[in-house]
Amino acid sequence: MALRQNVFCFLPIVATFSILFTSCYSFYPKLLNINASLAVSDNQSGWSPAGATWYGGPSIFKSGIGCGACYEVKCSTNSACSGNPVTVVITDECPGCVSESVHFDLSGTSIGAMAKSGLADLLRNAGILQVQYKKVDCKYPGTTIAFHVDPGSNPNYFATLIEYTNGDGDLASVDLKQALDTDVVGCGMETDGAGSTLLPPFSLRLTSLDSRKTIVATTVIPAGWEPGKTYRSVVNFNP
Repeated sequence: MALRQNVFCFLPIVATFSILFTSCYSFYPKLLNINASLAVSDNQSGWSPAGATWYGGPSIFKSGIGCGACYEVKCSTNSACSGNPVTVVITDECPGCVSESVHFDLSGTSIGAMAKSGLADLLRNAGILQVQYKKVDCKYPGTTIAFHVDPGSNPNYFATLIEYTNGDGDLASVDLKQALDTDVVGCGMETDGAGSTLLPPFSLRLTSLDSRKTIVATTVIPAGWEPGKTYRSVVNFNP
């Protein structure tokens, strides 16, 4: 299933131009969708019940804010299940696909990784699996946060995909600072732009959703930036 995040956040700059950020689309170390709201753990192990398939499935990615969060998922009720967990990352949503309160739409690779040796195809074809899940820290050893500039960006409009965030994975807010500015601009709702030219280089300040940690990627988007290119910072959260 092709994944694309369709929930966007616009950063208005004195209502003169639009800046857009999204924390995930078309990015998957392993693919994940989850639906509804996170269930409270029913035992002391921290694992909560859910359903899983490798097709379709609504999401509980918190209207886009939950993008990038990492979860461990394991199955044990099917005879093909190994009981070993797989770590997955929220990347997209599929509204209305299933009815469970929590549902993971996993890639075929992720489903297969939960299977006993030689039984991956059997597990992939089992339909909806009963699984357990828990949120975990995201860990990308030796990797810094990357910013992929959306191909539709231009001198009056900037959009970026944020990848490889350690720790919480999901972001509470993203703030942008232009060249020569003393203040950063927070992420808000869409605003109509008047076509003013953006002034790179840009610095981006990220705040994690749960821990509220803050990190700044200073001048990570350079002067002369190009749509479609990825720019890697030198920073990341401590996992």
